[in-house]
Amino acid sequence: MNANITVRMLQRLPLYLSYMKALSMDGAVHISATALAEALGLNDVQVRKDLAAISEGGKPKIGYAAEPLIRRLEMVLGYDNQIEAVLAGAGNLGHALMAYQGFSEYGLNIAAGFDVDEKAIGTQINGKMIYPFRMLNDTCRSMNIRIGILTVPAKEAQAVCDAFVASGIKAIWNFAPIRLKVPAGVIVQNEPMAASLAILSRHCAGTAHS
Repeated sequence: MNANITVRMLQRLPLYLSYMKALSMDGAVHISATALAEALGLNDVQVRKDLAAISEGGKPKIGYAAEPLIRRLEMVLGYDNQIEAVLAGAGNLGHALMAYQGFSEYGLNIAAGFDVDEKAIGTQINGKMIYPFRMLNDTCRSMNIRIGILTVPAKEAQAVCDAFVASGIKAIWNFAPIRLKVPAGVIVQNEPMAASLAILSRHCAGTAHS
């Protein structure tokens, strides 16, 4: 990762890109950092720093040219190159993720799914085959897969994570409610859905009692 691009910045850049694309579709040619910050409810100085880190900068009173900035954001985020991924756990959540066609907009293609359920093995989701889990290693290495999506129950998650790592996977998108242990050089992005739901539920309960 570029030393100027932090993890927190990477979390903000997709927001800029999404807004810029919508703006471009409306015919906008330029956008200022100030306007971008106001539209997204972000700090003006922070947005300026983020854009300065990835681009040559906007022009005074004009701002940034929309299309070049969009292309630059896509390049920095890796959306301009398709990344192949595999998914382990073709249950309800795994099925939904494999069926979702919007990932292609972000340069991600879920090439195949893996499961131990005989009823799932051999079926297809969105045209992608579900293979027996024992084929994970050979498939990942033959296709040079670097991202693994984990949607298995918590009690199975670490074992699947270890299998991902042994298959050469360097990045794991974890939907299981457990913290995974991985070696140096492997990154895990957790999606704590239970924790997020708890926060929302707590807020709703507090609102109802107020």
